[in-house]
Amino acid sequence: MNTQSAYTIWAPNYDTDVNLTRDLDREITARMLGSNRYALTVEAACGTGKNTPFLASISGSVLALDFSSGMLALARDRVNATNVEFQQTDLRDVWPCADESATLVSCNLVLEHIESLSHVFNEAARVLAVGGTLFVSELHPHKQYLGSQARFINEQQVETRIEAFVHHVSDYLRAAEAANLKLEKLEESWHAEEMGQNKPPRLISLLFRKCAPQGCPGNAFAPTAATATTSGIAVSSSA
Repeated sequence: MNTQSAYTIWAPNYDTDVNLTRDLDREITARMLGSNRYALTVEAACGTGKNTPFLASISGSVLALDFSSGMLALARDRVNATNVEFQQTDLRDVWPCADESATLVSCNLVLEHIESLSHVFNEAARVLAVGGTLFVSELHPHKQYLGSQARFINEQQVETRIEAFVHHVSDYLRAAEAANLKLEKLEESWHAEEMGQNKPPRLISLLFRKCAPQGCPGNAFAPTAATATTSGIAVSSSA
């Protein structure tokens, strides 16, 4: 089963299935982006719209993209914000966005399903204005090394594992560098239920800034010590 069909089948139960990765992604996205405001946000793979209302609240307008018709239908029903436009788009194609039109591109839990990161990072760089932000929140490669991937169980109790590709931390950094995107922050996160269990991080989250053609000033990345948030999510900014 291809990825597009799998997500359309999963769509009716996606929001109600037990899914720590989905829930943690929502929390991390709000925490890492919530203090900023953006003129135009491109939500690359909006799914059922779990993050769309939040992005609408911090953006002048949101263009929410997804290639699953089932996911988009639920997102349209869920989101009442008047500043959101939905479009069915495969992120492996050219995005329906003008050059340098966006101030934020948000990619959440989608890149594991895309074999080559280069096109996505290049498209993000193309649509971002200089100084704009690319936010990436994905299943941590250490979870993938242990066999974790997006999956669901249907009413007949048959499990479907959705095709996934392992992206190492260095893959994200190389794709960003080639697209003239500067890494500003990297965090690794655990769900509160996993604290103290000696498990690898569940998510990796990265913030990149689009550089001017002449390049980015200063150091690309300055790691900081691990911290813990009041929500019980542990984060570390070292890879």
